[in-house]
Amino acid sequence: MTTVDSLDGMEKFYMALADKTRLRLLNLMRQNEVCVCFFTEVLGDSQPKISRHLAYLRNAGIVQARRDGKWVHYSIVWPEDEGERGSLEAALDWLGEKEDLRLDLQKYETVCCTPELLVQIARTPIDFLDTVGTADAGKQQTTTKSEHKPTEEPNFAELAPAHNELEEFLL
Repeated sequence: MTTVDSLDGMEKFYMALADKTRLRLLNLMRQNEVCVCFFTEVLGDSQPKISRHLAYLRNAGIVQARRDGKWVHYSIVWPEDEGERGSLEAALDWLGEKEDLRLDLQKYETVCCTPELLVQIARTPIDFLDTVGTADAGKQQTTTKSEHKPTEEPNFAELAPAHNELEEFLL
């Protein structure tokens, strides 16, 4: 590899790290593969914006995408180059010290592990904290943003087909 190629690669690597949205995305992927739908819910940004930043990271060779049906999951590609790997690890360590980024991780754990929110994500672009619906007795039960708990357990079987709507929305 020539010096110019090496410098071009370094420039692309550091440019990929030079954006707060991309840093937040990397922070969420630090230990696990993450589906694109969770990025939009946790960061509160639009799906096109998230996809644009993920494409930038993918083109820089920092993340990889894995398709599972219509869903796309992203994970960090750990560089083989010692300097590049050390820089990425140092950046992630630094991010881990930031309270707002720790809150992103906590929000991700809440979103990915709460069945009511998963159903609502499958029905996006509706605000996932505004309502959680049920089909029990033909009435819809809701929660307010301050409650965060449904008055009745949602009937997940009846809401499950809406999942395809999100898949189509994301593609």
